[in-house]
Amino acid sequence: MTIEVRHLIKRFGTFTALDNVDLKVETGELVALLGPSGSGKTSLLRIIAGLDWPDAGEVRFDGEDALARGAGERQVGFVFQHYALFRHMNVFENVAFGLRVQPRAIRPNEARIRKRVMDLLELVQLDWLADRYPSQLSGGQRQRIALARALAIEPRILLLDEPFGALDAKVRKELRRWLRQLHEEIHVTSIFVTHDQEEALEVANRVVVMDKGKIEQIGTPAEVYDNPATPFVHGFIGESIVLPVQVSGGQMLLGDKVLDLDLRDARTGPSHLFIRRHDVTVLPPGGGVIDGDVKRVRAFGPTQRADIALHVGGAETLIEIDAPRDRDLKPGEIVSLQPRRYRIFAGA
Repeated sequence: MTIEVRHLIKRFGTFTALDNVDLKVETGELVALLGPSGSGKTSLLRIIAGLDWPDAGEVRFDGEDALARGAGERQVGFVFQHYALFRHMNVFENVAFGLRVQPRAIRPNEARIRKRVMDLLELVQLDWLADRYPSQLSGGQRQRIALARALAIEPRILLLDEPFGALDAKVRKELRRWLRQLHEEIHVTSIFVTHDQEEALEVANRVVVMDKGKIEQIGTPAEVYDNPATPFVHGFIGESIVLPVQVSGGQMLLGDKVLDLDLRDARTGPSHLFIRRHDVTVLPPGGGVIDGDVKRVRAFGPTQRADIALHVGGAETLIEIDAPRDRDLKPGEIVSLQPRRYRIFAGA
């Protein structure tokens, strides 16, 4: 099932949640809508589901007008952040609910409902909890039951709104690996909303980065991470050092300091230099493009994170870098920094 969104606009009063959005999701893809709060990702998901309606634009499933159908007619499974399980029903009945409320003409008989539910509980590895109630389950187990319930009606499309946002970090990591493996088995066209960059990069086939109601970039996880199309994408995905620079006369200046870096066709004028925190090599004083004082160091595992003060034009700029622990940095030490990879984006 393909999903195609064309020129979608959604407003809430004077606030524009979606601003002329175009997106195509291919059959069997697992796509992440990634962005900060207020970027429009949940509004887009709800319109695809039929829970909200756009002010303008089209939504098409396999070329057919989805906006001509209500939510119940679209064969969409929806998984919410807070599970939305029925507390008075056990696990089996929660998963069976969507099947039991189908119109009589298409409703399966009891034997088929039982088989479908137990097959799904086995798929999500919780068949042994069929008789339990939601209050007796962990958060991760509840979310897997919510997913099984969404799959029970055999949806053509699966939509997930911050599905792991209410869980602790360890459970989130376990569940996103599980979701990826599950998707490889069922191959249903799926879209999930998240503000967690690591989650989107690890789980999705493609990532749609959104901000202020617009799509900033669409690409594979590697593409949006390694080749960010805009300053927003570079700053939002991964952790970046951002330095205001001036490009003039074939040189790049940070304050009054000339940075000996390849300009890479950068336009003359005010710009910003973007560097991933782990893409900086720490050298002895004078060995890199700019020197700085180590102010603070936090070590964890094979990595150390250091606050470095750069002194430029009489002002101090504090940045953070991540460096391997091949040699431990010390507060008060003077070091020199050399970017290994970087991007220059024009604009003040």
